Amino acid sequence: MAQRNQDKGVTGGVPVVTEPARVRNVVLVGHSGAGKTTLVEALLAATGTIGRAGAVTDGTTVCDHDPAAVRQQRSVSLACAPLVHDGVKVNLLDTPGYADFVGELRAGLRAADAALFVVSAVDGMDAATAALWEECAAVGMPRAVAVTRLDHPRADFDEAVALCQRVFGDNVLPLHLTMLGDDGESVVGLLGLVTRRVFDYTAGLPAQVREPDPEHLPAIAESRNELIEGIIAESEDESLMDRYLAGEEIDTQVLVADLEKAVARGHFHPVVPVCAATGVGLDVLLDGLVSAFPSPLEHELPAVTGVDGSPRPPLTCDPDGPLVAEVVRTTVDRHVGRVSLVRVFSGTLRPDRTMHVAGHGLAERGHPDHDADERVGHLHTPLGAALREVPVCVAGDICAITKSGSAETGDTISAKEDPLLVAPWEMPEPLLPVAVTARSRADEDTLSRNLARLVAGDPTLRLERNPETHQLVLWCMGEAHADVVLDRLRGGGVELDTEPVRVALRETLAAPATGHGRHVKQSGGHGQYAVCDIEVEPLPRGAGFEFVDRVVGGAVPHNYVPSVEKGVRAQLERGLVAGYPVVDLRVTLVDGKAHSVDSSDAAFQTAGALALRHAAERGQPTLLEPVDEVVVRVPDHTVGAVLGDLSGRRGRVLGTEPDPEADGRTLVRAEVPATELLRYAIELRALTSGTGTFRRRFVRHDPMPTHLSDQPRRQHPPTP
Repeated sequence: MAQRNQDKGVTGGVPVVTEPARVRNVVLVGHSGAGKTTLVEALLAATGTIGRAGAVTDGTTVCDHDPAAVRQQRSVSLACAPLVHDGVKVNLLDTPGYADFVGELRAGLRAADAALFVVSAVDGMDAATAALWEECAAVGMPRAVAVTRLDHPRADFDEAVALCQRVFGDNVLPLHLTMLGDDGESVVGLLGLVTRRVFDYTAGLPAQVREPDPEHLPAIAESRNELIEGIIAESEDESLMDRYLAGEEIDTQVLVADLEKAVARGHFHPVVPVCAATGVGLDVLLDGLVSAFPSPLEHELPAVTGVDGSPRPPLTCDPDGPLVAEVVRTTVDRHVGRVSLVRVFSGTLRPDRTMHVAGHGLAERGHPDHDADERVGHLHTPLGAALREVPVCVAGDICAITKSGSAETGDTISAKEDPLLVAPWEMPEPLLPVAVTARSRADEDTLSRNLARLVAGDPTLRLERNPETHQLVLWCMGEAHADVVLDRLRGGGVELDTEPVRVALRETLAAPATGHGRHVKQSGGHGQYAVCDIEVEPLPRGAGFEFVDRVVGGAVPHNYVPSVEKGVRAQLERGLVAGYPVVDLRVTLVDGKAHSVDSSDAAFQTAGALALRHAAERGQPTLLEPVDEVVVRVPDHTVGAVLGDLSGRRGRVLGTEPDPEADGRTLVRAEVPATELLRYAIELRALTSGTGTFRRRFVRHDPMPTHLSDQPRRQHPPTP
């Protein structure tokens, strides 16, 4: 639950900065269980921001305040935890490590200027972390690696470094080696390779810095040479390598300066050993975040346009420039209301001002384009769920605003006199459908309100009200994402159930047939009289419906021919066998009879429907299922398994090709029935260890195999 005042345990002052140079925005990424949240907690405690570090297992950490995160003991949403070190505000953005919450990860990447990859010295890393490294490299984002969990009995720092170098590349080198204690197992200090100093943590934080012992010198010398060569290779001073090879001792200050420049440019990636439990390396890591990672002044900003799409000059991180900020996360608290986490790119956000809030380009996700002028009340610096009021938020900083009536994740906040729009960041398509239904009529309104709030805050969640199956479908990223969404709905007081997702099928006739429709009734006064004969023939897939009038001699009066067509069309919508719409037919009216008194529009509508049902009895009715074209992006070594799985789904593989965007990946193109793709998002992840992705689009309807077409009628057919 969000709090307007400081939560218990928050001991540090409210950090306020007035210049972008004194801000660092760092996103922590890594697989689930690597220790990101625990590391943030330790850094907050080390800087005095909180009095005591909480624990994930106890549900007492700053970042994992969501009830779902506490219950699952893993992060499920983006959290911001600022701290101050050496007069610099560091906004730590803790992201979930599980693949289902990739939307939260993307939001963190958008708000950050650098990434800290957290790798466990016990468990290594997963393939998704490796793919994310490539993604950050493609945009030139500065990166560093923190190797955590050094206190674990199975921790192996050297193996973790070797793994990082195999996966991330040669420019990943440790700045320190671990120093073992007297027991030969526990890590009690670090050996600095650049400074050739020992950081001893046997007495706790801060480390005691001293000269290395003689037994440490060989290990330092060997690793130091490799590190210095890596730093010099990225130096802007081309003479430095020649001087080094000639045996000249390079000054430590020169090496440190070149190292910091290379890291800020994204050309060199230091590895820092750190242990949240013992405090080893925390101060070293903080120094690196402040000195080596770039400030917002050095980071390229996203493109910006007018709300009408008109081009605008590139943004600069200038507190006096035009106001441009972006909502990177939106939540709704039952006490505070809507809380929007905002990254300010340009200008200065001030309280009690009217701003323009604009969201465009996400209509297909259930976020219609919207523009509104709103008054921003108070500004806050967030610390997990705690909100602490601040007077301003300058370019480069991150803050939270409350009680906005329309702000959604991805929206742009700008001056009302000059409304602007930031280009949206890339969001994956949700591909796991979950059908929900309210248990009672009273729950329907509550469900609708809560869904609107969730969709406003989560661009990876898509809401669909299927007009054919009459189901309310939530498109999620995976099972874990769906579980969190359902929990949040139930936590909002909604009683709901889930049900199997129904695919909207179609019907057609596989063979020509004739039909006779006779509707004759006498009930006193005017009766009902209409007779019509039709011929039905199938059309090619996608041809739709055709109605042809071939009546001669006025057997069916001209004014009643449209009535027959209307009745036929109504029956097509209701279905002929299983209650699904009928497609790809030509219906020809060839004969009929009318009565001068008892014939009517309604009578011929009924006769047309009866004639079509009669023709269906002899025309080989067939169910059609939607077929989607899927493009699956997978690592090369999983192609065989993916191809076999697609074949098992009645898929037709169209071909494979190397992925033009990434080495070592393959694109598999196939056509697969939509009924076979309902849980493909989950099963593809299992096949590819979380590294496979896919996209889909409808292409056509094909006949469903006979052994699968024997299924119940559609549960909610349209009213005749």
